[in-house]
Amino acid sequence: MVSAPHEAMHRVFQEYPELFSRVSEVLGVAFPPVTSAGVLPTDLTEARPLERRVDTLLRIETEYDGPFLLTVEAQGRKDPDKPTSWAYYVSYLLEKYRLPTTLLVVCQDRATAAWAARPVPLGAPQWPVLTLQPLVAGPHNIPAVTDVAEARKDLALATLSAITHAGEPDVGAILRTLSAALRDAPDAIAAPLVELTAQGLGNRPAAQQWRNLVAVDLSFYTSPLSEEIRDEGRAEGRAEGLLLILEARDIAVTDEARERITSCDDPQVLREWLLRAATATSADDIFQNM
Repeated sequence: MVSAPHEAMHRVFQEYPELFSRVSEVLGVAFPPVTSAGVLPTDLTEARPLERRVDTLLRIETEYDGPFLLTVEAQGRKDPDKPTSWAYYVSYLLEKYRLPTTLLVVCQDRATAAWAARPVPLGAPQWPVLTLQPLVAGPHNIPAVTDVAEARKDLALATLSAITHAGEPDVGAILRTLSAALRDAPDAIAAPLVELTAQGLGNRPAAQQWRNLVAVDLSFYTSPLSEEIRDEGRAEGRAEGLLLILEARDIAVTDEARERITSCDDPQVLREWLLRAATATSADDIFQNM
């Protein structure tokens, strides 16, 4: 099953293709300035029953060198089968589109990034016919963006910084910087970046820090993440209110009932329990038929 961090590592390039210009500059590889970009189908399946899909595929127009293809692969761990798959992708795309093709691999840990960056000779050891060497972006070479002014200049790069540093000690400072930079951004720009950052953090400890920052700094946004956080806040408030009503009516609440109330995260269920609490004679009455 594809993970949320995997999706975020390549989808940020779908949303912001111009990000590749900044990333290639950071990686020390000169590409001509991007003038436009379009997302292409990622399905590289042939007529035979063998399905192959890249993560993200973009056709990028440049200022003076003509178009090229950029395929972005998100790699979460070492996989000995990947180099041959990547070589197939590049060969297939060169054959199909007849355009220069670049492979960018995005990683979230240094060991995987170092593995992905190795030149891999393909063919007989006596005479390799191809050598695969993708561009690799990860916590080892994507800068930790911790200056708010710098983050505002390039919000997409600041987001990629947070995603690639998700497991690094400096991720907290990056997230605080990104949150502050997004405060002044229009909702249409901030909302997708909020979601991509949340996806990229996955279930790492930093994910809760990002939720807290979104709840405080970006509470006016209407992204799915911020709505989820608001729902949680409403649920917590209703649970506390329900317990206060039962206490005010001198209705005993067992440890089991208290646990059921405080662990409920469904605002509609809690609302129903609140209504029942007004006439209940015991804590069990509010749970009847539910």
